Amino acid sequence: MTVTAYVALGSNLEQPQLQLQTAVAAIKDKQHISDVVCSRLYHSDPVGPAGQPDYCNAVVGIATTLEPLALLDALQAIENAHGRTRSLRWGPRTLDLDIILFGNRVIESPRLTIPHYQMRVRNFVLCPLLDVAPDLILPDGQPLRALVDELGYHGLSVIADNPWL
Repeated sequence: MTVTAYVALGSNLEQPQLQLQTAVAAIKDKQHISDVVCSRLYHSDPVGPAGQPDYCNAVVGIATTLEPLALLDALQAIENAHGRTRSLRWGPRTLDLDIILFGNRVIESPRLTIPHYQMRVRNFVLCPLLDVAPDLILPDGQPLRALVDELGYHGLSVIADNPWL
């Protein structure tokens, strides 16, 4: 069965915009993933330890026949290929790929929480998600647009309308 899933992308090391562009290309090349739609590319203030570079962020919507953990494994393989290390929580990174929604499923497991546990408080996730799914209703019935209206675009700026071509 094909499911629509949404993946947040972030990078603040080693040419972040290029990191996201190559990550989107890698996602498009994965088996069992199709119909990839991409948000605009955003510049955002860092969350986490002080002194780290600003981030580039985006969201992609995908159609997939993978199960959630198989999708997580595929995304982590892309992160690893981009030199991702997991030494400091919320620290700088070459690439971060987070499954934020997987259809209307709610998942709480040791490896994966969907909807993403921080997405409701991160406008650098919600605003790009609005780009690709403006009429999205979250699994709890709340419209995405209401969350974006609440958080706004503070600390965000669009740096490219369509960097994926």
